[in-house]
Amino acid sequence: MDFVESLGINADGSSIKRDADRERVIRYIILKLIAMGLPHPETPKTAKLSLDAERLLGSYHQRLKRLDEVRSPADERIEAFLNRHFESLHLDEPLRLPDSTVILDRHGLARELSLPIDRASYRNPHVSSYRVRNGVLHNPLHDRRTTSGTFHVAEGGLPIARDKRAVPLKTFAALFNAAFDAPDEVLELPFTATGTEPARAFVSLLLRPLVCPEVPGVCVDKRMEIRFFAPGCLVSNLDFVESIFGNAGDPFLPENDAGLDIEHWTGHTGCVILAPHLITLRKKDVGLPHFDAATEHQREDSMCWKSEDELYNDGSPFKLTCRDRDGVIVTLIADNYYGYCKKEVKTQISYATNLFGGVEEEHAGGAIAFASFNLGDEFHADSRRYNGRTLADVVKDYGDEWLDVDPTGYARDRRYSNLVYVPENARATVHGQQITWQTENGEQSIPLQPHEVYMLPSGYRFRLQKHPSAPSWRLIGTLFEGVFCHKPCTVSGGGKSEISKSVVDYVLYGPIFVADIERDLDLVQEIFDRDYSDRWLPDGPVKPDYDQKSSRSLLAMDRSLGSVIKLLTPSVDYTDGYNAWLKSIPGYVYALVFIIKRFHRGDKAANWRDLFTVDVVNGAPGHELKYQGRKLVGDYLRVGLLGQNSWRTYKLRQDFAPAEKIQTEDDISVSVVVPARKLSSVGEVTPPTNSYKFVTNCEYRLFQRPDDAVHRGLDRQCESDLARDDNFIVNFEPLSQEQVNEICDHAVDLSKFTAPMQQLMRDMRESEHGFVVCSATPRMIEGEPSKNPRYLQNRPDLIDSMPKHVAEMGVRLYRAVPKNSPVHIPVHAVLFGRRNNPPDYARGIRPLAVYNPIHYQELPELFMDFVCSLTGKSP
Repeated sequence: MDFVESLGINADGSSIKRDADRERVIRYIILKLIAMGLPHPETPKTAKLSLDAERLLGSYHQRLKRLDEVRSPADERIEAFLNRHFESLHLDEPLRLPDSTVILDRHGLARELSLPIDRASYRNPHVSSYRVRNGVLHNPLHDRRTTSGTFHVAEGGLPIARDKRAVPLKTFAALFNAAFDAPDEVLELPFTATGTEPARAFVSLLLRPLVCPEVPGVCVDKRMEIRFFAPGCLVSNLDFVESIFGNAGDPFLPENDAGLDIEHWTGHTGCVILAPHLITLRKKDVGLPHFDAATEHQREDSMCWKSEDELYNDGSPFKLTCRDRDGVIVTLIADNYYGYCKKEVKTQISYATNLFGGVEEEHAGGAIAFASFNLGDEFHADSRRYNGRTLADVVKDYGDEWLDVDPTGYARDRRYSNLVYVPENARATVHGQQITWQTENGEQSIPLQPHEVYMLPSGYRFRLQKHPSAPSWRLIGTLFEGVFCHKPCTVSGGGKSEISKSVVDYVLYGPIFVADIERDLDLVQEIFDRDYSDRWLPDGPVKPDYDQKSSRSLLAMDRSLGSVIKLLTPSVDYTDGYNAWLKSIPGYVYALVFIIKRFHRGDKAANWRDLFTVDVVNGAPGHELKYQGRKLVGDYLRVGLLGQNSWRTYKLRQDFAPAEKIQTEDDISVSVVVPARKLSSVGEVTPPTNSYKFVTNCEYRLFQRPDDAVHRGLDRQCESDLARDDNFIVNFEPLSQEQVNEICDHAVDLSKFTAPMQQLMRDMRESEHGFVVCSATPRMIEGEPSKNPRYLQNRPDLIDSMPKHVAEMGVRLYRAVPKNSPVHIPVHAVLFGRRNNPPDYARGIRPLAVYNPIHYQELPELFMDFVCSLTGKSP
């Protein structure tokens, strides 16, 4: 894919230089308008270009007018379907798409066309648009939509679900023709709005969304084609959908003809037509019968009228679809709500998957979470216990092409030089700030750097990280295999996006409190001094022999913090008496034990009390615990508000570190099930499976709703994203220079934002004019903030592909997958939103694709079990 032409970003995920690219886009648009014979704006920079272009293209325009009857291959397929489907009506003229449209053949044209060339704002009856410092802002007339009465389907094709309204064919034909008979105010191109004669035209776009994901060695990716048509004033809607699914280029060019791409085309064609003016049509004028002449079904669906002035669908927005089993689907959308455009692409993908067979469109969210741990100040690796491999094995398998090997005994990844492969016996220390290992030539070492990731031959990796709210540094370790958190079959607002987000933004940092320092430390001393060899059930599965080796002290160097936490957590393997003792310990005392263990570096228990103290306040011992004179910091997870001002919080384990996440899904995904016998590189799965399910995200940008961004500094990801200059933003307030000055004048409030948003506000203050969007100021509607602020987030793996590469290499090393083989490595999975999952069904993923191992022969039984679990009845 050409990322610049299709998505408007560079192949490495970086932003295109905005000013230089805008000048190029403006020149191209003016040439396109001249070639079409449409009015075009003139500025001092474009005057000479326009004069030269008119001389060159003037005669070509007259020739092009003679070719108006020529259709692109995709449009020919759409019109052929319409003529065939409506043949029984014997229409006076066949249903036709527009003869000429402004074709958006690369990403960025729609964005520039959505605003005047020489003005930062534009307003029409349907949307208010602004060119802001951090991208473009579009505020539709209505904030949100209801789905009641929205979905209409033309008769004569596939069966119509009972919750949809059935529309007579002649009514669809009338609405289709009216869609392209738009009033002048709707056809106006915002780009030309400030000129003496604004251009009026339809704009069109070609999409090629994914229908079947690629499985290397089994099947290639397959896509459908979708043509979008919109009147000029709604060109921002096409900017929206092309930013999510990618611009597929000029539909007239052979290289973009899906019909010539027999390997990657599913054979399905879609068409979406935006026509908000349709809500002004009367039922009588679109061929609906009078109430007395209507059928009972038509009366139930409101497809009739009693009064001649009744509007179609009562004047409310609607979506009308016409499709049959031949593989062409045409939809009219009488609205400009951006979400409808995206959901219609989703619907058409689902239509294509159903007809294509063997694939499925999923309304899902998900991420692969790699468990991470706070390793403290030191980490002694012994990675051979996981897979028996050494760094020499890694170099042998991947060194020729993928690694730069250093003679001292480590290697760097050629794609990402800050991914470092270290020996299986490496030892990392924060205080020494180095990684050491033993070789035949003695001890070798490299510096321990915070910007690097260090991977062992087992695929386990670690990195150096500063505590977000304390002066201390720690080592963070991450497992080589992950947990796939997959939420399928999800309704809107069901929490799909939240799965892929890190909990870091929801962690508060505060002091560690004690009630009475001496009494509390006495309790801690009792816990440290206790003999734990009696905790195991006599007939339980764990039977350590303490005669050979005594139970380790909690403060022993060879007992990790995780081991202490496990030892002090109630378990079915422990005696009832021991579990009762654990429950009797106050919760804050547990926190003291864990943080003392975290910082204690000796194996002698006698001196630890001298290191942990409190200040004396007003002559009495205080309550904030300190270690060697500095205050200790605890991590607390906030989970929702209690009222308006109080957070519900929970203390996190002292060794807690948020999982590393690789986002795989956000809303629209497609999947394919593949028999295991067709895959050449699948790791061991218990129990064994006969099939695998691969899932791929269809979207390149994600339509995020940052509800928590109103709390300054809380949604760090949103503030970072909105500080970029290439955003597509919806339902926020366009802040003027005066409003930004007011924000910046309140230094305390400004400091609550993260650094990127603070810098954006300061930069805007220094500029002379224009608008900007702040993450904490959603659009005001009738005095209330919008509940639906949105923006398009560039998919994280496109902006920074290193985490995905590191995750894949970790699994590849752990499973010893050859470099010429794809990674189909299954790990444990968690499915959200399922009831009574069979054990085999709740397993399985690979880093770049997901599977749920359902045996083909078990599908009927699994379905019956699922139905019975919902109904409570036996088969």
